[in-house]
Amino acid sequence: MPFIPPHGNYKELLSYKKAEIAYDITFRFCERFLKRGDRTIDQMFQAARSGKKNIVEGTAASGTSKEMEIKLVNVARASLEELLNDYQDFLRVRDLALWPKDSKEALFARKLGSDPQATYETYRSYCETRPADVVANIAICVIHQANFLLDQQIRRLETDFIKEGGIRERMTKARLEYRSRANSQPRKK
Repeated sequence: MPFIPPHGNYKELLSYKKAEIAYDITFRFCERFLKRGDRTIDQMFQAARSGKKNIVEGTAASGTSKEMEIKLVNVARASLEELLNDYQDFLRVRDLALWPKDSKEALFARKLGSDPQATYETYRSYCETRPADVVANIAICVIHQANFLLDQQIRRLETDFIKEGGIRERMTKARLEYRSRANSQPRKK
């Protein structure tokens, strides 16, 4: 049995799909609603990018370093939390409404994202035609979904690490199994 398990399947992760939607919404939001030269554009763009890219990097590293995977998924989570805060700031300083969690608008936005196959296309008609407050609130809903999924993913990674260990344990186990098989075979005279 190989001690480096299959890894790198980030495109299958719902957390990645949500982070990618948040990235796409943020890119277009910044283009539409923020003035060129505003430092917030770079901050929001980099937070959205980091949220997405650290999931990619974490799954790529997962085969040889569960520790690195856990760290990078946590970085993705922190980046998306920063992005969430930027959208909340945008609404607050402009005296725009933040949708309550159970408002009909938030429930509608969350329902859009309930399909595991949802992409930016699912949101495009809303994000490209609605005013800034609506788009910011849609982004907030998507980020909350991504963060929820990342929290679950992190708990699962922690549990898996406790149960299975990391590469050192798998390498040791593979070596011990090899020695055991070699020692159990009859020796030729």
